[in-house]
Amino acid sequence: MISYRAFTKCFGACRAVEALSLDVTRGEVVALLGPNGSGKTTTLKAAAGLIFPSAGAVWLGDPPRLAVEPEARRVLSYLPQKVSFPDALTGAEVVEFYRELRGAPVDRSQQVLRFASLNDAGERMVGTYSGGMVQRLGLAVAMLPEAPVFLLDEPTAALDPDGLCAFYGLIEHARADGRAVLFSSHQLGDAERLADRFAILVGGHLVACLSATELKDRLAERGVMRVRLVSRPEQLSAAVRALAPAATWAGEELVVPGPAAIRPRVLDTIRALGIEVRGLTAEEGRLDVLYRELVAEAEARSGVREVAS
Repeated sequence: MISYRAFTKCFGACRAVEALSLDVTRGEVVALLGPNGSGKTTTLKAAAGLIFPSAGAVWLGDPPRLAVEPEARRVLSYLPQKVSFPDALTGAEVVEFYRELRGAPVDRSQQVLRFASLNDAGERMVGTYSGGMVQRLGLAVAMLPEAPVFLLDEPTAALDPDGLCAFYGLIEHARADGRAVLFSSHQLGDAERLADRFAILVGGHLVACLSATELKDRLAERGVMRVRLVSRPEQLSAAVRALAPAATWAGEELVVPGPAAIRPRVLDTIRALGIEVRGLTAEEGRLDVLYRELVAEAEARSGVREVAS
C-alpha cells in the first residue's frame, strides 16, 4: 500500500533522506520516529506526491502507482504538520468544501465532525477555534474520503484530550478497515500505543525498524530489578552474576538489569542463601530510553563515517 524503494531526496547539497526502503501493508500502522531534521516530513511529503524524489521511488495503493502521479492522490489522505483554514468560514463549511473536492457522500460531513468531536462547534467560525480545535478540524478533513492510505505528520502535536480520543479512534478505525497508516510523532507514548511497527530515522537514514514484538523484547532486556538486602555476601554476587552478568551493587541495593524472566531465579538464589530482603522494586524498559540509545548509536556511526571520509 505504501512502498519506499531506495528513496533519496536532496535539497541542494543537503541529503534530507537517503536510500530509504520501507513498506506499510494493508491494515498496518507504522510510526515514523526521529529527532528534528531527521527527514520525517520529507518522507511523508514524498508519499503525498508533494515532492519529487532525487533518486528511488515511492509507490502507493493496490495496484501500485507512483506517488508523484496525480492518480495516486485518489488513494491517499494527507494531514500536514501545520493545518490552517480560512478564519471567516465555519468548521462545517470547511468540511463541506473538502467533501465536495474529494467526492465523498453528502452525509460524510456530519459523520466526520461528530467523530472529531466538533459537531457542537461546526457552525462557529474557524477564527474562534482554539489550536486543538483547528487540529481536530484537520483530522475531520483527513477522514472525509475514507482513502486506503493515511499519511499523518505530527497529528497529535496540538491536540487537546478530545482530539486525542478522536485520533486514537481514527487509527483504530483505519486499521480495522484495512488501510495503511504512516504517521510521524514526537509523542512516544502515542506511537507505542498505536503502532504495529516503529521506523526510526536519524540524519535521513533508517536506523531501525522494529515490530511491536521486537520492541517489547528490546524493552524487556532493558528492565531493572532493585533488591535492598541486609547484607551483601560475596557468594551472592557470584551466584547472581551467573544469572545476570550485568548485576551490580548500589549501596545496600542489588541492581539486576535484564528481562523479567530472570528475576524469580535471582530471588530464589537470595532466599536459598538465607538473606533477608528489605525492599524490592522493578521497572520495565522505556521506549524513550531505547529511542535515545538508537539515535545516539546512529549519530556516533555517522560521526565515525565523517571522520573516515
